[in-house]
Amino acid sequence: MKAGVYAALLLGIILVALSLCGAPASSRADETVPDPGNFEQSKQYAACMALARDHPQDAYDSAGTWLAEGGGAPARHCQAVALVGLDRFAEAADLLTAIANDLAATDIRKDLLADLYGQAAQAWLMAGDGDRAIQAENAAIALAPGDVELRIDRAVVLVSIGKYWEAIDDLNRASDLAPNRADILVLRASAYRYVESPELALDDVNRAIALDPKNAEAYLERGILEAMANNREAARGDFLQAATLEPDSPTAEAAQARLQQLDLPAQ
Repeated sequence: MKAGVYAALLLGIILVALSLCGAPASSRADETVPDPGNFEQSKQYAACMALARDHPQDAYDSAGTWLAEGGGAPARHCQAVALVGLDRFAEAADLLTAIANDLAATDIRKDLLADLYGQAAQAWLMAGDGDRAIQAENAAIALAPGDVELRIDRAVVLVSIGKYWEAIDDLNRASDLAPNRADILVLRASAYRYVESPELALDDVNRAIALDPKNAEAYLERGILEAMANNREAARGDFLQAATLEPDSPTAEAAQARLQQLDLPAQ
């Protein structure tokens, strides 16, 4: 689970890191070399982040020392990521939100600030606070309304708190921005299933499979829809395909569980 948490919270981390360490605001991650005055700070940040992934308590303590020595936002950000590694999600979310709020008064790029709010939202979701996650996602999208990933992230949070139609609205926007993304169609199919619109869900998931025939999540979702329609053999085939495409994954585990349910005697 921690790997997934880190993947979510470190999305766009290089851009944010370079900004926090004072790299030129107009440059992109793959083009930026920290200027000499910030080179040591950038190295310290990278080392702290690497430590946070493997030894979060050590990273948290080291970042605290660095902060006392004037490490500023990079040190605080490393502390926040270390807190995630320690499963202290609410504290991490609070700190990420505070960093973003403080930087909002500076000339930090809007997309980088949106990324920080997005990270805070992921941490709030891990902490089980969907309402505060939505607040952070709203702040992020206000800064970057055309960001597809932020739309997807907010949709996931909205689904988690039962606001399925609002999630569909975000996924509609995301699909408009990225019309050939199978993952968006799969997520929207799931949301349609929750609002009891299986025809729309099946249309989305079939389109997803046409776009990406190796998308295991799409087969899992279609299998669920087929099982709901009592098409047991079609459902079985889709669950087996999902498990085969991504063995040893959460998707495969879910597919195997669904297969076991199919084999249970009717009550």
